Amino acid sequence: MRAIVGFVACLVMCTQVWALSLSDLTDKDAGGGLKEALTQGASKAVDLLGKQDGFLKNKQVKIPMPDGLRQAEKVMRTFGMKKQADELITAMNRAAEAAVPEAKTLLVGAVRDMSVDDAKKILTGGDTAGTEYFKDKTSAQLKEKFKPIVQKAMEKVGLAKTYDKFASKGAQYGVISKEDADIDNYVTQKTLDGLFTMVAEEEKAIRKNPVGAAGSLAKKVFGALGQ
Repeated sequence: MRAIVGFVACLVMCTQVWALSLSDLTDKDAGGGLKEALTQGASKAVDLLGKQDGFLKNKQVKIPMPDGLRQAEKVMRTFGMKKQADELITAMNRAAEAAVPEAKTLLVGAVRDMSVDDAKKILTGGDTAGTEYFKDKTSAQLKEKFKPIVQKAMEKVGLAKTYDKFASKGAQYGVISKEDADIDNYVTQKTLDGLFTMVAEEEKAIRKNPVGAAGSLAKKVFGALGQ
């Protein structure tokens, strides 16, 4: 009997928590809960990508040849250069996997520096409002962090020079953008795109299932959003 009473009491307490609306939360609670959730989502995205095969085996973010060089890739494969083409694609994704751990400090810093107004906009924004905040606050710095690591990783691959040769010709004929014609620029941008893709996925998951949020404040805030 005591167990049943305890269970009912627990249900009542949980119902009271989830019955909260945003208007019931203080700015401190709302901001704190959001920061917990965004820190969790950003950290998980970085951890998923910043390991072997984090990019290469993830269909959502795997880095392919640029669109303008897909034809050149087909030619390489047709003429017995399948291994070289695969090596280049693997190298691009390995470079991204090596670079992306650098993002964690910047993303967590952006959360720490978030203003009350920023928090309100994110809480009342769309499913990826937090991700858009990250993009706005960290993209330029992340590129600066990523590029030297990408360059170092790609220097180890002789095919990078072959890529640049193919790409420079493609840029001359307008089949590839100037940005994508430089392999380091291309991989750096794709690393950034992949990171924000996964951050967005984590954010949407937390909004959809607040119970999965790491901290009690995050559960409270995102539970209120669902009311």
